[in-house]
Amino acid sequence: MIQIKKFVFNAFQVNTYILFDETKQCIIIDAACSTEAEEKTLIDFIEKQQLTPTLLLNTHAHIDHVLGNASVCKHFNVSLGAHTGGNMYLDNAMDVAKTYGLSLKKVVYPQIDITDRQLLTFGNSMIMVLYTPGHAAGSVCFYCEEASFVISGDVLFYQSIGRTDLPGGDYDILKRSIWNQLFTLPDETVVYPGHGPETTIGSEKVNNPFVAIG
Repeated sequence: MIQIKKFVFNAFQVNTYILFDETKQCIIIDAACSTEAEEKTLIDFIEKQQLTPTLLLNTHAHIDHVLGNASVCKHFNVSLGAHTGGNMYLDNAMDVAKTYGLSLKKVVYPQIDITDRQLLTFGNSMIMVLYTPGHAAGSVCFYCEEASFVISGDVLFYQSIGRTDLPGGDYDILKRSIWNQLFTLPDETVVYPGHGPETTIGSEKVNNPFVAIG
């Protein structure tokens, strides 16, 4: 069974997730560490738990979610998996990082292009890619049916949704992504968002002021 460890990194308070199971293999989602201290926190946990990272994934390529990509890929010798629709953000990542006063030493482009409904495996576990544009071009979520959770990135939050006023954002597309890809999941599915606390699909279907359907 998959276990989930959450870290909160950088000034934008991004949730970085480590998913691992009884085999000790793991995947890292949204390595957002922006300082050497944050990088050490992430690495120390993985090494103390004797985990073996097999893949780094991005929910999307906005600057706050990709700051630790280079250090994680180098330290653990893993590839980055992401939807290449987000490469438009990576093209300008250095300049954007400077604008926000963030440290970005190197831009890493996806070595593995992930697509809708693709199955990704590690150890004895499997997650499914859900293509969910609207907040950002190339945005995806990661769903685990067996453990009943979804990593939603900046698509769906506790009683909120991702902003749509940045390049590649579109409110109508985001709503459709949520309704068609996330709200079709079982109500008990736990939502682990890119920022803030966890919620459930059932709760958001009823209580989310932006996309509630009942």
